[in-house]
Amino acid sequence: MKYGIAVFPSKKLQDIANSYRKRYDTKYAKVPPHLTLKDPFEMEEEKASELVTHLRKVAEQSVPFTLGVYKYSSFYPVTNTIYMKVRENAELTSLHEKLNSGTLEKKLEHAFVPHITIGQEMNYDELSDVIGRLELETINHEETIDRFSLLYQLENGTWTVYETFLLGKNDQ
Repeated sequence: MKYGIAVFPSKKLQDIANSYRKRYDTKYAKVPPHLTLKDPFEMEEEKASELVTHLRKVAEQSVPFTLGVYKYSSFYPVTNTIYMKVRENAELTSLHEKLNSGTLEKKLEHAFVPHITIGQEMNYDELSDVIGRLELETINHEETIDRFSLLYQLENGTWTVYETFLLGKNDQ
């Protein structure tokens, strides 16, 4: 089964992202706007409980962080993807590193660039036009993120939350 780990921002930020995604993101219907912390990976379903135990420990050892979105950008020429750029910070970087080490370690295809995708698989002309307009817009959004989610992919390609993990010591 294919799993992934992501953060879902507030409804306010998701609404902003979706205003673009519904036009420019081919995966709009497959997963809500999110920040990927660990790229999709294959794992046998029987090992899910071990994974959940590991993720609980990572969450407990991590702290909430500020998600700051401050501009629009593109991964062109590597891919025709447009995204909302997320400001890196120590807490976010640390969480990403913890989720990509130990039993979950695998060679990363790309450096970690925190972002929320708003358009992908666009043709070059459309990409140029849209990113040209977005670079003239300003976005300055901040919110506190206090959880991340383990997702799994259904046969139709849709992603669903398996479990959500609160960051920090949970005394409940």
